Amino acid sequence: MNKAKLTSKYQTSIPKEIREILGLNKGDSIGFEIIGVDKKEVKLFKLESFDIDYLKSLESSLEEWNSEEDNENFKHLQV
Repeated sequence: MNKAKLTSKYQTSIPKEIREILGLNKGDSIGFEIIGVDKKEVKLFKLESFDIDYLKSLESSLEEWNSEEDNENFKHLQV
């Protein structure tokens, strides 16, 4: 088990083994998701960088490809 301590400013270091497994580097962003029935567990993951404003600007132009026929034609590309 890996562990770390919180500083007085609620900061911590991510253990080396965890950084390596997640492929974290300086400047990367990480996300947290609260999980579990009692909500006392947290999932830590690396966030992939993307430009949300750019993606939102494309949203309206992609509506023409949002049909059942398109879903059928491209379903082999979905994960």
